[in-house]
Amino acid sequence: MEVDYNPLELPINTIFEEDSEFKDYEGTDVKDMRLEAEAVVNDVLFAVSNMFVSKNLPCAVDEAFINVEIKEGTRYCLELSDAGLRVVGYAFDHVNEESHTQYHETVYSLLDSLSPAYREAFGNALLRRLEALKRDGQC
Repeated sequence: MEVDYNPLELPINTIFEEDSEFKDYEGTDVKDMRLEAEAVVNDVLFAVSNMFVSKNLPCAVDEAFINVEIKEGTRYCLELSDAGLRVVGYAFDHVNEESHTQYHETVYSLLDSLSPAYREAFGNALLRRLEALKRDGQC
């Protein structure tokens, strides 16, 4: 069978910009942890006092840091990696190198372990959503 191109020469992922820090990974399936971290923040921002991806700590292909202030007023610095999420500091942008806290598979699990107010806010949001579905006749 004759073809006009070599399939091995085609890039798998062509979304990298010319000046991107990930241009060396062009043609590979790379997960950008900063994008993952932004998605985590957007998912649970409604149930915490403040949450944002750190701009002061280095972000890498395999690691990002998220600052969160729970409704009780306590601040944490979280590490997001392929292993999951864990607390690495007890102030914004602060990483304790000796931290050996437990990894959580999801941000929901981590926040549930840290904040009763998060649990309540999440439960209330879920209840409102179910009531809306019922009201709209979808439930």
